[in-house]
Amino acid sequence: MIRHIWLTTLLGAACLLPGAACVSVPDNGKQPILATHVQDWRDEVIYQVLIDRFADGDVNNNARVQAGALARYQGGDWKGIEDHLDYFTDLGVTTLWISPVVKNVETDADVDGYHGYWAQDLGQVNPHFGDLAALRSMVATAHDRGLKVVLDIVTNHMGQVFYYDMNLNGHPDIYIGGTGGTSPINRISEFDPDYDPRGVQAFTSLGNDGRAPIIFIHDPTINRVPPPGILGTARAYHGFGRILSYDVPEQRMLGDFPGGLKDVATELPEVRAALIDAYTKWAEVADLDGFRIDTVKHVEEDFWREFSGKVRQRLAPQGKSNFLMFGEAFDGHDDLLGRYTQPGMLDSVFYFSQHFQVFHDVFQMAHDAAQQKGTEQIASLWAQRTVNYNTVPQPGGIGVAPAKALVNFLDNHDVSRFLFDALGDKAALKNALTLLMTEDGIPCLYYGTEQEFAGGNDPANREVLWNTGFARTPDTFQHFRKLSRIRRAYKSLTRGDLKVVYATSHTGQEGDAGMFAYERTGGDAGGAYALVVLNTNAKKASSPADAAKTLTTTRKSAQLVDVLDPATPKYTTDASGVLNVTVPPQKAMILIPADQVIPNI
Repeated sequence: MIRHIWLTTLLGAACLLPGAACVSVPDNGKQPILATHVQDWRDEVIYQVLIDRFADGDVNNNARVQAGALARYQGGDWKGIEDHLDYFTDLGVTTLWISPVVKNVETDADVDGYHGYWAQDLGQVNPHFGDLAALRSMVATAHDRGLKVVLDIVTNHMGQVFYYDMNLNGHPDIYIGGTGGTSPINRISEFDPDYDPRGVQAFTSLGNDGRAPIIFIHDPTINRVPPPGILGTARAYHGFGRILSYDVPEQRMLGDFPGGLKDVATELPEVRAALIDAYTKWAEVADLDGFRIDTVKHVEEDFWREFSGKVRQRLAPQGKSNFLMFGEAFDGHDDLLGRYTQPGMLDSVFYFSQHFQVFHDVFQMAHDAAQQKGTEQIASLWAQRTVNYNTVPQPGGIGVAPAKALVNFLDNHDVSRFLFDALGDKAALKNALTLLMTEDGIPCLYYGTEQEFAGGNDPANREVLWNTGFARTPDTFQHFRKLSRIRRAYKSLTRGDLKVVYATSHTGQEGDAGMFAYERTGGDAGGAYALVVLNTNAKKASSPADAAKTLTTTRKSAQLVDVLDPATPKYTTDASGVLNVTVPPQKAMILIPADQVIPNI
């Protein structure tokens, strides 16, 4: 019996039922003709948005909503996104990365699957966000506005759709053993037991009974039912229990995610085929422009060669090329991130090593000179790009080498917001955004950063944006808006090669404390030129002229204009290319040759 039924089939079948009214699908909700909407992903500015938290456009899908309880559904949907596309275009973003669209387990222990990472059926939409027509309408309307749409997908795990019957009683139990006196108290959950290299074990008071049976749950009230197809069978899962240490490779690859998210046996050919087919269909039925792929370091590397290759091969003949696939490996080890960009694999990854070493250590810690790192740490990390990341475009991919297409970000839904760790330092935030929008790669803004959200860890960092009234007045909104327009106007900032021309280890009262500078020119930007100069020090103005070394550019006797603040005087490099500037605390300059300046941006 085929259980995997697409909504397109359901919509068509509705007209055939006796006495049923024919379902009306708006023109922009019909099956799209696939097209390529992106020329070069380096020109794009991505905006990560959790659908449930951005805008509530249709109250008719507001089941289970508990306003103000951030661990529960809040009511955002695809119609809300479509209704506010002008907000994105005004801000200057060009691509929407939307949270997963598939049907989820509704709730677990009074926490809801509003985020989309608890998949139950990869072939149906999450009804909290609308129907398939609403998704298609949102994407089509976004394309009409020049916006692209990237979908968040998960191949590593499914939601908590089964339990391990460890005591063989046919019922999911959570029980406590021990007295606390002569024996330690321990808690065992059959929903989420600890990792066991033998596989989760069944046991009684008489001893172990071998591997515990995997029992699928049948609770349609919260959509905790077996997934359709191969993913509804026990052999599609590893069954080793929850990860206890992410540093142990076997656990990282085979263990369940804490919270009961069941690890999929992605090495099985039939499982791979099901995942590739399910997610490629979403690209086909909605005309999507790319995938952000969750938890890639928890899946064997060979999977990514097959997945990436087959998705590209299936979409290209239908007119969909330049389809971006970037992965999320929540890890600060730069060499590990780079492994997923090797030949035949992903186009890019989320640049987590930069999140930790640059945006946290240098910018967020600007309020504490004892903790803040010098800008030499930025230069050192960037120098590893061509070492750790593939320097050749993927076959059939986006046409840009992964080393030049890393997805840069300050924060996201899995870490506390920038302003939380920065203790509300908005100057540091604006300075970090300047680097984000002018460095090599693809910038990504987490929704609400422009509204100066400052929540801590999940779910406090997943605030409701519509409570702001979609204000365009906050300083950070206006700063990002200006940066986006500058970035779009100057090709050097998107396609120019990058060269660091000044960095320092100093973070205190030294003359050059906090100084950092880099050029963007050459490469695919030709003769276009930009020099970005930042002072990351929060306490004092700094200048490279006070140090033993100098800020030496490749432009000699050149007149440069700060397009970030055109009211400031022009700056001139000497005959050797040396530039002497003093930069106020936590400020930046974007210097463009006077003869390349575009007026009235």
